Amino acid sequence: MNKPLTYKEEQIMQILWNLKKALVKEIMQELPDPKPPYTTVASVVRKLADQGLVGHQAFGTTYQYFPILKKSKYRKQVFKNMMQNYFGSSPEQVISYFMKEENVDPEELKEWFEKLKDKNK
Repeated sequence: MNKPLTYKEEQIMQILWNLKKALVKEIMQELPDPKPPYTTVASVVRKLADQGLVGHQAFGTTYQYFPILKKSKYRKQVFKNMMQNYFGSSPEQVISYFMKEENVDPEELKEWFEKLKDKNK
């Protein structure tokens, strides 16, 4: 996957990652109001399938869709792009952002780092 997903594509992928597999009508049920037209959702899902990000299984004239793109792979790419574009690839700037903008307590960050250190042993 080279380019980031559009808002609508990502919204549908999030639903598919949660449901594991779904018909378009089931995807529609998960979308917030006001819901887009059925044809719009079906078109976005077909586009994702054409890009190889979503697979499908036929049931007569109906298709059940499932994610091929792993959420973890997409998250890694999005976070890498965010790090480069907004934080100059600097982990220090990310941590600084959380402390200043999200008011994360430095002691809480220290606890997180300790937990991560313990997991990596």
